[in-house]
Amino acid sequence: MNDALHVVLGSGQIGSLVAEALLARGTRVRLVRRGAAGAPRPGLEWRSGDLSELSFAEEATRGAAVVYDCTSPPYDAWLTLLLPLARGAMHGARSAGAKLVALDNLYMYGRVSGPIHEGLPIHPCSKKGEVRAKLAEERQGLCDRGELPIATGRASDFFGPGIVRQTTFGVRFFERVFAGKAAECFGDPDAPHTLAYAPDVARALVTLADHDEAFGHVWHLPANPAESMRQTTARLAKAIGRPIRVTRVPRIALRAMGVFEPMAREVAEMAYQWEAPYLVDDSRFRSAFGAKASGASGANVAGWTGVTEVDAIMRATGAWAKRTFGAEARPAAVSG
Repeated sequence: MNDALHVVLGSGQIGSLVAEALLARGTRVRLVRRGAAGAPRPGLEWRSGDLSELSFAEEATRGAAVVYDCTSPPYDAWLTLLLPLARGAMHGARSAGAKLVALDNLYMYGRVSGPIHEGLPIHPCSKKGEVRAKLAEERQGLCDRGELPIATGRASDFFGPGIVRQTTFGVRFFERVFAGKAAECFGDPDAPHTLAYAPDVARALVTLADHDEAFGHVWHLPANPAESMRQTTARLAKAIGRPIRVTRVPRIALRAMGVFEPMAREVAEMAYQWEAPYLVDDSRFRSAFGAKASGASGANVAGWTGVTEVDAIMRATGAWAKRTFGAEARPAAVSG
């Protein structure tokens, strides 16, 4: 067991995978969540509390060599919770004398024509993008002043087993598909859109933590080549063994749904990402770490580029979807 303590803030869709990747290679892990602690395991300890309370953030990160900020409040709570949680993570890491690896997304760039690369100007076109831009500014300020080494990993929409919240291919998608309803597309179903496979995101964050040269910079995390929603649903249909129709939902319809469903209102604000090609340029990460990225076993794999092969992704996601939403799963109500 590695004596260095790595503290993962947030035990949700990505934080839990970061913890698993670290444990697999023998790293001591402390997993921090707002809810009750999980089951104890060798090498894993838990803390429960609110990271926006700075005294708890200090206690939760004490002794850490690396802190991973994987906190992710619900969409409809971003404006009130995102910054306080992230500030708690920064405060805790700085108090511990640790390095901070921060998970981020692409909202701060706003509408982009062409590949989305790290050198683009910050130009948000949404309230959630404005919050992300503010957070990026605060993190960079700490780095520039030498107060905290931060490596930021930005990923596109999450995809894969267990990804159920705040994503196009989440619980609403699969509930509709297994109920025989059409999958909803909130933009152009034929526009290519980069998706980030969740286990690859987690491994990429661990890779950033492993390399001192990653700190002080923003990195777009590696992903497979972009495909359209129609292409992705066709692959998923094959994986789950049933046809999937795709229907386009106009933004005006999303806004109307938002009168009764707050989450639909939040999704409507971000629909611009699906109205045109949304292509993430991850070449900087691949060039810097492709041959040094931490593989599934934690070992350095020569030539490994940080992404799982597409067919393997679809098989794993399809198998999970059938277990979770298929005939053997408990029936769930489907809205719409």
